[in-house]
Amino acid sequence: MTAPAAPTARKKLPIGIQNLREIREDGHYYVDKSGLAVDLVHSGKCYFLSRPRRFGKSLFLDTLKQMFEGKRSLFHGLAADERWDWSRTHPVIRISFGGGVLKDRAALDERLGELLQDNQDRLGVSCTHTSLSGRFAQLIAQAHAQTGQTAVVLVDEYDKPILDNITDSAVALEMREGLKDIYSVLKDADEHLRFVFITGVSKFSKVSLFSGLNHLKDITLDPRYSAICGYTDADVDTVFAPELPGLDREEVRRWYNGYNWLGEGVYNPFDMLLLFDRREFKPYWFETGTPTFLIKLLAQAQTFTPDIGRLVATETLLSTFDVDNIPPEALMFQAGYLTIDSVWRIPGRMEVTLKYPNLEVQASLNDSLLQYLVGNPSIPGPHIGRLYRLLQAQDFEGLKTLFQAFFASIPHDWYRSNPMAQFEGYWASIFYSHFAALGLDIRLEDTTNKGRIDMAVLFNGQVFVFEFKVVELVPEGRALQQIKDMGYADKYRARGEPIHLVGVEFSKNDRNIVGFEVETG
Repeated sequence: MTAPAAPTARKKLPIGIQNLREIREDGHYYVDKSGLAVDLVHSGKCYFLSRPRRFGKSLFLDTLKQMFEGKRSLFHGLAADERWDWSRTHPVIRISFGGGVLKDRAALDERLGELLQDNQDRLGVSCTHTSLSGRFAQLIAQAHAQTGQTAVVLVDEYDKPILDNITDSAVALEMREGLKDIYSVLKDADEHLRFVFITGVSKFSKVSLFSGLNHLKDITLDPRYSAICGYTDADVDTVFAPELPGLDREEVRRWYNGYNWLGEGVYNPFDMLLLFDRREFKPYWFETGTPTFLIKLLAQAQTFTPDIGRLVATETLLSTFDVDNIPPEALMFQAGYLTIDSVWRIPGRMEVTLKYPNLEVQASLNDSLLQYLVGNPSIPGPHIGRLYRLLQAQDFEGLKTLFQAFFASIPHDWYRSNPMAQFEGYWASIFYSHFAALGLDIRLEDTTNKGRIDMAVLFNGQVFVFEFKVVELVPEGRALQQIKDMGYADKYRARGEPIHLVGVEFSKNDRNIVGFEVETG
């Protein structure tokens, strides 16, 4: 359904703008998060927030900065206007690692020195200590002494120097130790601090980076702040109402909504702004950072790709992240490739089921996985497009030929060198990722650790039920028969749509499909 006509005039889209002043003074759209900022300040002192890249963390920190510096004119008509004490200001120390890539500890130390000097110059204080941690501690104390008001410390992209080097553990560890030396200053500077807010993508353990900072409150999974970054449905329908005409509102939801941190779900703001600008659905956010390291990590763990969109993890596991301990579930959740679907609680324990947040991530991640699974980025593209057309035409002989040609195109040397190719679920993973890369409605049923899977695809008024087998493990001809014996199609009969039963059999020896039986009923 197409959105109704816009009731108000269009404004400028704040694409790439991370400071509140420019947005407010230059006539851009602004989604008001100032009320949440006031709530934070009124209820605590030292906070940590993990959110994916390009989700609005920097703009939220700038909102806090402008509030503490007393810039009331920027908040006219916003939630903070009448709720904030504008009569008292505080010196703000802001540290951001968002710009540039630091390749070693020397570069990190140099950048830290520059950041500290920038804050000294802006606040008009002079620091005499020579060590970086000493200068930071002195900067906080001097800011307090000079103004008579306790200082505010805002740290943006606190983990970027580590993540930029995560594939080189030795350098990453050096970066971690250098940052730990700086962040540890906050523990002993408490008497000089009014407020601390630290943001980043990942959630490193307190022991590894924030040792001793026991009052650091993690609000990453606090339902009250689930929408602290990103746009809610209400935001899209009100703030951006002038941009909606001509766009299918349900398609907007399917593509970009769905992120959840135990509270209200949100859209990816980067995607939404570019959608409004370019007026076409594309994976804008995903294309800004190819998750090469993530893809390799999933392959090394021999991850069965159909399971990615329904992983189960404990709250503790999602919070476990360090240079030498990177669970794929934690990385995918923190980086924004998975989000919370449901929660199961018992006293003292919480388990969450994860899912793809939306169509953009499901399709794009599986496209990237497919390129890695076959060892050649150029192979999958033409096959995926043809798959869509064959499904539309219900051309099953064409489907068989398509997948046989696909498996035949994978270089033999790649099979021998890639650990994923030795995994029994490799064949089904490739098959599944083709469909997932198209963003189709896929229903996964029974899965075993051998990779035997039933997969239903709902598309174009048809139901396709697949069963995969490896002939070296079971007798030939069992795939289609198992669909019928187990009644996998029964749950879809109430839909009143044609149902196609497809048994697909792979051979490890032939490295291809050797059986492809179809029955329609």
